[in-house]
Amino acid sequence: MNTKQHIGLLLLRVSIAFTMLIYGISKLNFGIEYITGLLDQYGLPTLLGYGVFVGEIIAPILLIIGFRTKLAGLVFAINCFVAILMDRLPDVLSLNEHGGWAIGLIFIYMMFGIAMFLMGAGKYALSTHSKWD
Repeated sequence: MNTKQHIGLLLLRVSIAFTMLIYGISKLNFGIEYITGLLDQYGLPTLLGYGVFVGEIIAPILLIIGFRTKLAGLVFAINCFVAILMDRLPDVLSLNEHGGWAIGLIFIYMMFGIAMFLMGAGKYALSTHSKWD
């Protein structure tokens, strides 16, 4: 990879992971009652709702700093996939009020996580020597 590609990976990591981190911080401030309500609806333990903090706070921070990026990308993608299954599944074949795909943003987040899992952080990262980087 050349320097421009490494800078591109850094920009993607920081910008996309930061926007997800905002969702996680919001859940820290306002709670996860909505998520625990969904889990209860599906007959799952509401304790699993705290996993959202792993997917929306810990994983994005790891992606931003470039530490265990492949593992963090996988967690990030799984978090998004579960959100689609639990909350957005009825919208998969729908458009939003602006004519875009109703689940477009969460889908982009999920694909970003998969891409980070496949590619890693690049050379501008805190850690670059583990198989999970």
